[in-house]
Amino acid sequence: MVSTAPELSERPRPVTRDAQTITRIVRVNHAGEFGAIRIYSAQLWVARHFVPDCCPALEDMLQDERNHCAIFRAAMPPRNSRPCRIMQLWSCGGWVLGFLTACLGRNGIWACTAAVEAAVHRHLDDQLHFLATRDPELHRVILSIRAEELAHLRHAEDRLREKRASLRLLRDVISVLTDMLIWLSTWGDSMHMARALKAAGTGSI
Repeated sequence: MVSTAPELSERPRPVTRDAQTITRIVRVNHAGEFGAIRIYSAQLWVARHFVPDCCPALEDMLQDERNHCAIFRAAMPPRNSRPCRIMQLWSCGGWVLGFLTACLGRNGIWACTAAVEAAVHRHLDDQLHFLATRDPELHRVILSIRAEELAHLRHAEDRLREKRASLRLLRDVISVLTDMLIWLSTWGDSMHMARALKAAGTGSI
């Protein structure tokens, strides 16, 4: 369990452009975690009625996402960041996505989890190289969070034994929707962040 939010205020001050990118990183991550909370909440609501065997794993994942969201929220003030202005979009969009995929049964639940967690993992990988020397405390916390997100991804993929084209298509659609929701809810900050990370020459960790 990650429990390092109080330590995030202690960090060196980066240059202005780096500081702006870090502000966006925290905002984008907070929006993504909030969306994941809504997705898992909706899936749990459906799973309790139709596929209760999925509930223990979904409950654990939901708790992880709540912890992650709280950590990124606590990281905002010292980095001059704040939640995105239209979080309601994530609230509604995430819940609808979770509800619809859960209505498809176990494969729908785990295909959604795999797609969302893979998208999250890509975002975190891009951020870690950038943060290593610019915000070591945030880097350390994201590294720990990434380990939990990777565990979610592997859990979902282990339960997606079927390699049907329809499941691959579902994952692709959900991945696109996830990126679109993040872009809309952060007013394009995710795109600006990605450009800044690319310009900074991020690479593998």
